[in-house]
Amino acid sequence: MLMTVTAPPTRDDRGLRGFMNRGGAWRFLAFMVGYLVIYLGFGQLMLRISGNLASDPLLDSVGTVFVQLTAGLILGAVILVSVMLYLGWAPELFGRQPIYRSWWMWLGPVIVATPILLRIFGIDWGKNPVPVVILALATGLLIGFVEELLYRGFAVKMLRDAGHGEWVVAALSSLFFALSHSVNLFSGQSIKTVGPTVIYTFGFGVLMYLSLRSISFLVGAMILHGLTDPTTFLASGGIDVLTEGGSSNALLNAAGLATFVVTFGGIVLLAFVRGRVPKDDEGQPGTPATA
Repeated sequence: MLMTVTAPPTRDDRGLRGFMNRGGAWRFLAFMVGYLVIYLGFGQLMLRISGNLASDPLLDSVGTVFVQLTAGLILGAVILVSVMLYLGWAPELFGRQPIYRSWWMWLGPVIVATPILLRIFGIDWGKNPVPVVILALATGLLIGFVEELLYRGFAVKMLRDAGHGEWVVAALSSLFFALSHSVNLFSGQSIKTVGPTVIYTFGFGVLMYLSLRSISFLVGAMILHGLTDPTTFLASGGIDVLTEGGSSNALLNAAGLATFVVTFGGIVLLAFVRGRVPKDDEGQPGTPATA
């Protein structure tokens, strides 16, 4: 009688490593929800113990910026970097993309960069104290690092590992990114603010995916994202507040109108995403393929 010997599970097949290494949309969604519960829970704790710093306008002081934004992002960065290092994913997440770009994908970073430049030249940089501006810019870069690591890093890798084509990877990673902004409802923002923000962030997410593909490195997407958020709230004065025009500043007015280009540009360009990351015999990313 023939007997088969089953190899014992390796360290990569067990626990969190096994769960994450198998990839897939539902596994990423579970990871995302767990992360957001910790991140938002810590944020609520900070707000409860911080007195007026939690309710004062965001750009009122260094303290309001730190309590309302920076502190939670530091925790988020620690969590994501720790998980990334534990899984051994850093070389893949921060290395060159395993699939070639198409020329039209450069439209992604160009569209994203346009309102950034308009805001840089349109913001009244003397309106807020210098320490507040410096912390706001640093916090913005931290937003870019954390959110891109999660959605264009973890999400993109796990969706590719499950065998999905790049259209699905772009669409689902952007959808998860957009849905994560719906939690702003729990912080008191109205549906009239959160609804348009979710739609905007879906389009923005697609453009960030295209930025990842065109620049070929996650760091490029992080920098673009990290410049988008601080210039937005330095122009509008709030978190996830879309500037829609009506400003007496022509450049900020144009930047506000550009948010519509970001939203619909991302949705339209999604239709042209093609390709699939090739795998070698061990299921790892192989020679880059065209798309």
